[in-house]
Amino acid sequence: MPRFAALRGDTRADVLIVGGGIAGLLTAYFLGSRGVNCVIAEAQTICGGVTQNTTAKITSQHGFLYDKLIRTHGAEAAKLYLQANQAALARYHELCASISCDFEQKDAFAYSLDDPRKVERELRALEQLGYPARFSDCAALPFAIAGAVCFPGQAQFHPLRFLCEIAKDLHIYEHTEVTELQDGIARTPHGTIRAEAIIITTHFPMLNKHGSYFLKLYQQRAYVTALRGGADVGGMYIDGDGGLSFRNCGDLLLIGSGSSRTGKQSNGWQDAEDAAARYYPTAQIAYRWATQDCMTLDGIPYVGRYSARTPNLYVATGFNKWGMTSAMAAAELLADLVCGKENEYAAVFSPSRSILHPQLAVNAFDAVSGLLRPTAPRCPHLGCALVWNPREHSWDCPCHGSRFDADGRLLNNPATGDLKKKPPQRKKH
Repeated sequence: MPRFAALRGDTRADVLIVGGGIAGLLTAYFLGSRGVNCVIAEAQTICGGVTQNTTAKITSQHGFLYDKLIRTHGAEAAKLYLQANQAALARYHELCASISCDFEQKDAFAYSLDDPRKVERELRALEQLGYPARFSDCAALPFAIAGAVCFPGQAQFHPLRFLCEIAKDLHIYEHTEVTELQDGIARTPHGTIRAEAIIITTHFPMLNKHGSYFLKLYQQRAYVTALRGGADVGGMYIDGDGGLSFRNCGDLLLIGSGSSRTGKQSNGWQDAEDAAARYYPTAQIAYRWATQDCMTLDGIPYVGRYSARTPNLYVATGFNKWGMTSAMAAAELLADLVCGKENEYAAVFSPSRSILHPQLAVNAFDAVSGLLRPTAPRCPHLGCALVWNPREHSWDCPCHGSRFDADGRLLNNPATGDLKKKPPQRKKH
């Protein structure tokens, strides 16, 4: 990746983007193509957080989502969500044609192990939306399934190689943490940035006093195991009920597993490793890693005005594990909003839409439970009690998903700094 200097002194820009992951970089790229003077402030290094841990699937197939969206939001909103993601896929096709980033067209499958009715409902929903999905038995998988929904012509790629090219001509300050935002001025340890508009793309939004994101979002951990010597499964597969996912990357087979709310008990990599031993006994584990995703109340990202009371402040968050396609859709939408151009998808992704969904009660309960738990250490974000994660040797917040290493150094936001006191030492297994 290209490297960039830290901000020293004061500067101005038309637009400031806080956060240098894929959403921030693409938004800056599109704004720059329209002649907008845009600056990115990244607290560490670009693409050094969640973006580098993705499984890198570019797809409109987001599990068994569209049947749910029609029931909860109506067919028109579901269709717009699908169209926004298909437009993002087409934009990747266009941009990757001139960027060497291992871009490959692949079919995407959402399967169910034992519920054919779920597959049938999703296929009917997609037929209603006019999308040419089809039924599949996923013969390439090493186990029998009840059926799957296939989205043809989706894609996978190497996101860091792609973003290396996108970022090289952008105006970026690395190691430049924004510590305060007020009246169009961002304060950092060594200078200020004044901007007409500010966009927050920090994964979990950094401001608590607007938008109620601490109630509208929660975070999940997911785990990936890479096998050398596994099978070529051809496409990209995900269990619509939260089980195993599969895709190939060169000579590796990537198996995803273990998705759970951050701060809650998890099997970690165990499910994927058990599957590897059972189905690919001669394969060897080459790598393993974990990632973290912001989840919304209703399965649709929050992209647009940060809140109804912040006219020049915008946000992109809550990609619900589909960050590659969602980031592209968000970047196109944000570029339009900042430039005053009408965008047909704005209402669907609006952060100010209704929060009256069952997940809200779950989020509120977990937040109150974390606040009332009388243990230490405490998360500096909003004071919830942290819990020790023995699999990853980290202190995790079950309220909002902040994570810290064994010595108290920040790993994942929304917290913005390390623990003030070194936490008690725990045995590493």
